[in-house]
Amino acid sequence: SGLPLSPHAVRRLAATAKPLPVPWPAEAREELVTLLGAGEATVPVWEALEAEGIVTRLLPDWERVRCRPQRNPVHTWTVDRHLVETAVRAASLTRRVGRPDLLLVAALLHDIGKGWPGDHSVAGETIARDLAARVGFDRTDTATVATAVRHHLLLVETATRRDLDDPATVQAVATAVGTLGTLELLHALTEADALATGPAAWSSWRASLVADLVKRVAGVLAGEPLPDPEAAAPSAEQERLAIEALRTGEPVLALHARDEHAAGPDEHTADPGEPAPEPVGVELVIALPDQPGVLPAVAGVLALHRLTVRAADLRAVDLPTGLGSGSGSVLVLDWRVAAEYGSL
Repeated sequence: SGLPLSPHAVRRLAATAKPLPVPWPAEAREELVTLLGAGEATVPVWEALEAEGIVTRLLPDWERVRCRPQRNPVHTWTVDRHLVETAVRAASLTRRVGRPDLLLVAALLHDIGKGWPGDHSVAGETIARDLAARVGFDRTDTATVATAVRHHLLLVETATRRDLDDPATVQAVATAVGTLGTLELLHALTEADALATGPAAWSSWRASLVADLVKRVAGVLAGEPLPDPEAAAPSAEQERLAIEALRTGEPVLALHARDEHAAGPDEHTADPGEPAPEPVGVELVIALPDQPGVLPAVAGVLALHRLTVRAADLRAVDLPTGLGSGSGSVLVLDWRVAAEYGSL
């Protein structure tokens, strides 16, 4: 309701309330989901219950993440507050999923494993499975919550670090996710988690990559065949740069600036609630004679200049011999880069 919760009422509740049976009755589970789905109003109520030890009595594993600091400075909140904030963000995404209750509970538990040694996703899967069963979910729903916790970083890490045109990448995600229902939960959980982490964790660029991956994985889960990757023919500019690189035996560069904030004719104006557009940066095309160590050398130069790689494509262009002193093979690297600080 958004009304403040009296501290006296919370203390009385802590002193007189009897422990819930395990598993919880359906009414208790529904009340938990209702609280988590209240949005911003959830935070003061949860903090009041937590201050009196009620949350720990209901969810014993909560004690290990309570007031626990984060290791990664990208996080704004402590672990426990981040979990609540993720549930708050997830509350605005419940219309995108078929099971809002599972989304909200998975949001609350996704980092619960940070209170234990080892990979928090692996530890969290076991804890989430126990807690989901404790609050009264059946075996199927418990498995779904556990899977969402185990793979809550899968979509964003794959989308930003792997080649989405590689069928093996998409197939691996589909195998891990298993069902379309779990995929839509993970998609919403990924966004809620990132938005609750801090301003550096989510952007229009990351959102578009994750959405692209989800679309591809959904096709696989729906039984659609994976397309065979086909190498596109080099563009006229790439061929021109390759010929020049082969002729001179030196790297040849081309730089294409792009308006970072102007919307194209087919792009819609962002809604106020959408993440701010991320700088697109520039397209950097490099052609040079094929030789070992080219890729790490170029990546190192970009890193030294604090340029973030948004996308990269590498192709070998075979040219007729006689154009230069070397062989007829030239590497063409097409990078989309943006400045980590400031502007290019």
